Parts: sequence; C-alpha cells; structure tokens
Amino acid sequence: MSRELTYADAIRDGFAVAMERDPRVLLMGLGVPDPKGFFGTTVGLQQQFGTERVMDMPCAENGMTGVVLGAALNGLRPVINHQRLDFALLAMDPVCTQAAKWNYMFGGATKMPVVFRMILGRGWGQGPQHSQCLHSWFAHIPGLKVVMPTTPYDAKGLLIASIEDDNPVVFIEHRWLHHIKGEVPEGHYTVPIGPARLARAGTDVTIVAFSYMVLEALEAAQRLDSLGVSAEVIDARGLRPLDREAIAASVQKTGRLVVADTGWGTAGMSAEVIAVASETSFRSLKSAPRRVCFPECPTPTGPSLAAEFYPRSGHIVAAVRETLDWAPEPSDWLMPAGIELDKPNPAFTGPF
Repeated sequence: MSRELTYADAIRDGFAVAMERDPRVLLMGLGVPDPKGFFGTTVGLQQQFGTERVMDMPCAENGMTGVVLGAALNGLRPVINHQRLDFALLAMDPVCTQAAKWNYMFGGATKMPVVFRMILGRGWGQGPQHSQCLHSWFAHIPGLKVVMPTTPYDAKGLLIASIEDDNPVVFIEHRWLHHIKGEVPEGHYTVPIGPARLARAGTDVTIVAFSYMVLEALEAAQRLDSLGVSAEVIDARGLRPLDREAIAASVQKTGRLVVADTGWGTAGMSAEVIAVASETSFRSLKSAPRRVCFPECPTPTGPSLAAEFYPRSGHIVAAVRETLDWAPEPSDWLMPAGIELDKPNPAFTGPF
C-alpha cells in the first residue's frame, strides 16, 4: 500500500524499515538525534532503536568515518550522516582511499557495507563553504557507488538498497528536495543502484538532469510544450554506475542533448554525460550538446549574487533553443522578479 510522504519522511521511513529488518544497521552523525532530526529525516529514530544504534558524533569527520569503516569490517552496516557535503571533505581519505579499495585489494573477500550520506544544496546564505555541489568528486572514484535520488519513492528505495549493498555507497540529497511529496509504498522495497529513471517521454530533445535540477527540467519541458517542442527528461539518479545505455538510447531517439546539473561544469557530471553521448551516439546528434551548470566561481552568499548564480528552468529552455538554432529570447524571463535564489521556492516548508 502506498501513501503520500515528503522526501524527508521517505528517508526516515527507509531508515526505520532497514533498522527493523537488520539489527546490524546503525546511524551516526552530527545532529542525528537532535530534535530537528537532521532536516526531519531522523526524528524519533533514537527513541525507537536506542542510543547504541542511533547516535550523535563529535566534529571529527575523518576520525568518525574511520570508526564506521571498522564497524563495517566487523559485520555491522553503518550509515554516517553529514549535514553538509562540505563536511565530508574532511574524510576523503577513509572514503576514497580506504573504503573504496578494500573489496578490490582483497579479491572480493572483504565486504565494506557502509553508506556515506551527504546533503548538498543552497539555502539562506550558506555561501562558498556550505553549499558546494561536489558529487562528481565521488563519482570519479572506482569502488564507490554514488546515488542522488530525486523523488520520495526513489529516496526510500535507493536508501534501503544502499544500506543492503555490500559495497560502499555515497548517498547524496539536495536539501531543496526534502519538502516535495510523492507516493511511497509501505514496508520494504528497493530501487536498483545504477539505472536512470525516465521522468518524462519526448521526441525532440533529451534533457539529462541530476537531483534537484530534474524538477527544473520538468518545468522547462512544460514550457517547451507551449513552443511545440517535445522534451524527454532523464533523471540520472545513479552517478556511478551511470546509465550509459539510457542516455544513448534517448539521444539516438531525439538527436539533441541538454544536461542540467546542480554543480559546476568543469570535470563534472555534465561533461561525463556529453562524453557518453559523443562516444555512443555521435552520428545521431543534430547539433552540439549544451550544459546548464553553475558559473565557474565559488558559491555566493548574498541574495543579489545568488540571483545571478543559480540556473533555473528558463536557462534550460534557453539551452534547448540553442540546440534548435532558434533565436534567443529576452533575458527577463530567465529570472522571475522577487525570487531570492539562495532561499527555497515558496513551496518549501523546511526545516532549514
């Protein structure tokens, strides 16, 4: 049976289901047992499962990540939660040099069932050191699996799949998704790690989008409908492995490609998607692919700068127009007046 849940509630439900099924699952992280419950995703879990399975941690990301690696090597299935992806950068060595390599170095005899959960995205002046979208860093590392679910359904299903996987998984959420609602089944289910999701079928252009930008891509597709353009939207919910087959099949059908990423373009996931299209579907392309990404500068803090920094659906529409060799539209429709883009849209209800 399904019911409508927010993305945050779907994450919490996924944790509860996984912990009820397997006593080896434990949660650790700054603010996990806090009354606000890690953006509302861990509320009540410590009361339900106890302090030995749901625990806070000190500001020692590198050391505590080493602790969970030891726990995983000894048969537990830990999830370490970072309220900002930026904080996890202090633990790059245990994540990328240790956890990612153990299964390979020991010929598959050693399991590393650990989930590194990270939150990214902007909000209320977070600025250069708390809003970085560095998901492509982790996707670069062999031995790691990396997922970025967009819908509540996928958030729960991919979380459970990540916890049950015997390999290390980097599970990344954009905090502007925590409020969105969708149908989520009760009980246990999983979503496979790797396959992309067809968010919308179309025939004229492929839009491959990541995380929050899937919502902007769907909004752009609706606007393109009014222009007589049928856009197909691919939700690339798996970064490693990346669903090359789904990208190739869509580009071969539409002949045009726009990639919308919630991060920078240089050496990012948008570059990887375009490489896949070039390697597999070059002869199908009717025009050069386009990317919609962050400007090549650090994340700003002030609202006036943020208004010029973050791409929205209008930028995706403009990129599609370029693939069609249409004349650009006036820039005033790209950014609605009065929108402060370091704050969530009016549908956002928190928590911060």
